[in-house]
Amino acid sequence: MLRTTSGEPVEVIDPGLLNTNAGPDFFNAKLKIAGILWVGNIEIHSKASDWVRHEHHKDAAYDTVILHVVGEVDYEAHRTNGEVIPQLQLSCPDSVTQHYDELKSTEIYPRCYSVLPSLSTLTIHSWFSALQVERFEEKRGALLDRLEYCNNNWENAFFVTLARNFGFGLNGDAFETWAKSLSLHAVDKHRDNLFQVEAFFFGQAGLLEDTGDELGEYYLDLQKEYRYLAHKFELAPPVDCKLWRFLRLRPGNFPHVRLAQLAFLYANSQSLFSRIMEGDSLIRIKEILCCATSPYWETHFNFRKASPKRVKKLGENALNLIVINTVIPFLYAYGMHKADESLCERATYFLESLKAENNYVTRQWSQAGLPVYTAADSQALLQLQKEYCDKKDCLRCRFGYEYLKQR
Repeated sequence: MLRTTSGEPVEVIDPGLLNTNAGPDFFNAKLKIAGILWVGNIEIHSKASDWVRHEHHKDAAYDTVILHVVGEVDYEAHRTNGEVIPQLQLSCPDSVTQHYDELKSTEIYPRCYSVLPSLSTLTIHSWFSALQVERFEEKRGALLDRLEYCNNNWENAFFVTLARNFGFGLNGDAFETWAKSLSLHAVDKHRDNLFQVEAFFFGQAGLLEDTGDELGEYYLDLQKEYRYLAHKFELAPPVDCKLWRFLRLRPGNFPHVRLAQLAFLYANSQSLFSRIMEGDSLIRIKEILCCATSPYWETHFNFRKASPKRVKKLGENALNLIVINTVIPFLYAYGMHKADESLCERATYFLESLKAENNYVTRQWSQAGLPVYTAADSQALLQLQKEYCDKKDCLRCRFGYEYLKQR
């Protein structure tokens, strides 16, 4: 039984909502103190004297505090009118403090590696499930921002997101900036002509700004066509070509190749978003997304130099990443928008059906003894790393909780 420092019993009915801004730490809590129901806010301090050190005794915003929770009682807290505020002492065990300091100070990743082998399957699964929902919601928020930018046109928002993910991390921001600069309404009028789609795409990417016959006939033809289209549709200026990054990229990942693949996909897939939303299997989704290039790009990685002939299709790993980062978030977001549970369930099913991503984060957790089997697992770990590990927010992490409570 919890008791105040004056001996009155405390029953927590609702701890309230965590406040990350100015004001008391928890809003709208419900407590019973000595059998009387109280509704208000809760403030937490290491020492009771922090109340006056932070000058809460002069701040009317803290008059709504119904319970002051402290680790050490060295002061009697008061409201601005002098009323005494009930205090509850909750001392932190030395072992918890020690483990917390270890988590905050260690440079090993993951910091809680020593406790991972002892975790139950249920603990891991339940935390992964919660992290997956967090990641879905985070990605949904980003998609809704793009949707608003695209005037609530789902097809256009889907293309912008798809383009971003054709950057495969390193050029993601550049691809999104480029996609937003495109007039898709203008491109649609020439969608049945791959050459003209390429002229739109490469021109708006700022990759047709060079001059010289050594660039080749195809380049000069694209350049001429883009100038005509830019004049015809009064296109916005192209993006700065300096946005594109090439350092440490394999030639198959060069922006030129990815733009050529995206142009091929766009020219050959009308109503792409609608078709993807209707795809009921991963095989069907990948069939829709699988794209090659025009013949020119089979012998080029850029406009400067020819290369041995090679058909440049999206590989299986690239397709999986596109599905994970574009298709699945849109299934979830559109399902929420339409209140269609089947789309949300399909998003989860696809995620659980794909192999786990192989990256630095998943490898670190695997080496620490945590099994990573599916893309649902790897997405959960990426969320864990981004929102908890990087921020050292171990107190909100269930793995961190297990580490703290160990003896």
